[in-house]
Amino acid sequence: MIALFVLAIYLFLYVPIIVLVLFSFNSKSFPSPWDGFTLHWYHELLESKELWSSFSTSLSVSILSTLLSLFMGICFIYYISRRQKGENLVPLFYSNLIIPELVLAIGLVSYFGVFQVPLGFQTLLIAHTVLGLGFAIPILYVRYKELPISLVEASLILGAGPTRTFFKITLPLLKPALLASGLLIFVISFDDFLFSYFCAGTSVETLSLYLISSIRFGISPVVNALSTILLFLTIPLALLFFSSKKGTEVF
Repeated sequence: MIALFVLAIYLFLYVPIIVLVLFSFNSKSFPSPWDGFTLHWYHELLESKELWSSFSTSLSVSILSTLLSLFMGICFIYYISRRQKGENLVPLFYSNLIIPELVLAIGLVSYFGVFQVPLGFQTLLIAHTVLGLGFAIPILYVRYKELPISLVEASLILGAGPTRTFFKITLPLLKPALLASGLLIFVISFDDFLFSYFCAGTSVETLSLYLISSIRFGISPVVNALSTILLFLTIPLALLFFSSKKGTEVF
């Protein structure tokens, strides 16, 4: 009975994805019944300049916000390791998990309005970095507190300074957490809609904004083709994520 229940859950989750992939090759527009195999929608996808422009924008923002979030997270952990204070600030970064994303997005727009910052790529990058910090710092901090203090003490006793100890001992031990949090931030930033909707302005369009605007006029099979490509592109990221989790068992 339990096995059937679990199977039903998996079917409920994955059958729609299988249907999406299959109908990206259908010769008729979605949601028409299957009529024949075609690659027309993939050719149309490759020729859509607006779609690929929005895709490159989302990709750029995701990569830059991930790098900035990880860099600021490393700086925060470095400050804690050097000064032995600042840990009381860590709960502030859990706000992304507690406060609704809509409230955070409106708050950022209000902040930009008070300081008269024009909405565009820079405000979009700031918003996504703020979103990423809520995941990077808690994950890195939890991993940092799990590190064996004996290794740090041994490094200091053998003559290495605090800075060298951090970059030679602490930071390498944080690599699995950096990889896991980086992948998580990248995926969340790439898929984000609310922050993009409120903070991008009219001059920048991300992939999520483009898809929402195109769906208003009906679901195009091009969206199915794009979703299929993104699905197969995320499989290596998922494998990398699980390999990083497996790597944490070494320490």
